[in-house]
Amino acid sequence: MRKLVLVFALALSIVSVSFAGTTGGEKAERAPARRAVSESSTESAAVIAALRARGYEGLEEFLDAFAVELRNREQEISLDALQPATAEWQRISAALDQVCGQRDCYASRLFWYTDINQAKGAAKLSGKPILSLRLLGRLDEELSCANSRFFRLILYSNAEVSKLLRERFILHWQSVRPVPKVTIDFGDGRKLERTLTGNSIHYILDADGRPLDALPGLYGPQAFLRGLTRAERVATECSSAKTNAERELILRRYHRARLRALSMAWEADIASANVSSPPSKEPMTPDAKEPGALRAEVASHVAITKSGAEIPTLRRISFNPRGLDPTVEDATWEKISLLYARDARVDANSRLLIRAKNPSLYGGPDETARASMDRALARFERAVAADTVRNEYVNHSKIHEWFASGEAPPDVAALNERVYRELFLTPSSDQWLGLFPRDTYTGIENDGVKK
Repeated sequence: MRKLVLVFALALSIVSVSFAGTTGGEKAERAPARRAVSESSTESAAVIAALRARGYEGLEEFLDAFAVELRNREQEISLDALQPATAEWQRISAALDQVCGQRDCYASRLFWYTDINQAKGAAKLSGKPILSLRLLGRLDEELSCANSRFFRLILYSNAEVSKLLRERFILHWQSVRPVPKVTIDFGDGRKLERTLTGNSIHYILDADGRPLDALPGLYGPQAFLRGLTRAERVATECSSAKTNAERELILRRYHRARLRALSMAWEADIASANVSSPPSKEPMTPDAKEPGALRAEVASHVAITKSGAEIPTLRRISFNPRGLDPTVEDATWEKISLLYARDARVDANSRLLIRAKNPSLYGGPDETARASMDRALARFERAVAADTVRNEYVNHSKIHEWFASGEAPPDVAALNERVYRELFLTPSSDQWLGLFPRDTYTGIENDGVKK
């Protein structure tokens, strides 16, 4: 034992001597965390696992070790002539994503647990509530479901949102099921990859993993901040409850108060938007008159922002493409959403991430291409605003009702099952996510199904 202590002390002294008299940049160059991008996959995997095991402390060590590269990349992204990422940067960002447990972590600097028991342990030590994301696909992969990609782009990278999440929540994500994807091969080396359907939800949990509230679907950054702040307050109140009965009473009061507030806000918004025929606040359901109703088409209307990301591809493989057309209610929701346009604004940090993901559009002197991308972003912000009001008035209201009436399952897995079945229209009982209608003849052997 004494020999091991002497060896460890000697190692520390060598590290101290090697760093003595060097600049901060030189120290970073020699930092052990830099071995996370080692050419030896065995060594890099071990370093990444060790950093990840230390949570935010390990993440900060990585960020410090690669501070120069991170700063240089941010400067490159902000330049007018954006260049594609170098091989070195791709290695660094890939290692960082593994440490964080999130794709595009360099823009968010957030640490995510993927083990709920570890998240609960961290919550108990810190006194913070858990923000648990449930999604189709994986948060650490590019092609997760559309809404979770948008979370990374405009929420987690948002400066205010990132700060609040880092300081006041323990973060966790869990995949509900794989996300369906389609690849279009042009035969000359070019391919288009897209996802087809899926939705995501953030649950606010106490340190024991019990649900307190939820934010279903995509919200604009400012609306997301307000929702998190309200949920954090009720989490603090519940943590002071001495009995389960007292905790339940606090929860019911909170959700009843939110229902009253949303009811008053609805009346005010209808008047302000001058809407003569308000849309329904009931969650969408498949058409009961049609046997085997096509859920994928109906579910597509639950999230307006997905119209640009998934519907064009879904329309081309759909057996009922007209079911994807915008409805009269969609237009009415958009009219109401104009009252909340500021909630959906994408901040400067998120815009940098969007630029980094689209170098061919933002790079170079092509002003026409850049103007087109700017128009696309403006349309996207309008869609985010529409999603925000619909999610709050329809889906979140329904969740408030479940909690207020005592119908919300106390287990997050059971609550999530109900959300995906009744609100997102993608129940676990349908292994095909509404993409395989049984009542339509395809003329393809075994209907094209391969297992």
